[in-house]
Amino acid sequence: MKEFTSEELQSFNGKEGKPVYLSFEGKVYDVSKSPLWSKGTHMNRHPSGKDLTGEISAAPH
Repeated sequence: MKEFTSEELQSFNGKEGKPVYLSFEGKVYDVSKSPLWSKGTHMNRHPSGKDLTGEISAAPH
């Protein structure tokens, strides 16, 4: 499994045709094909390209 630095992960933000990646509990996920992550954000609240462990853990769903 490839490891990413925070700086590398930030570049996978869905902008300019780039894939959409996020990190959760130390693992990186490619959510590019999910319509819930179109344009690199989820529900206009959660940006991709970063560690979302705290945000996802606190999400109501």
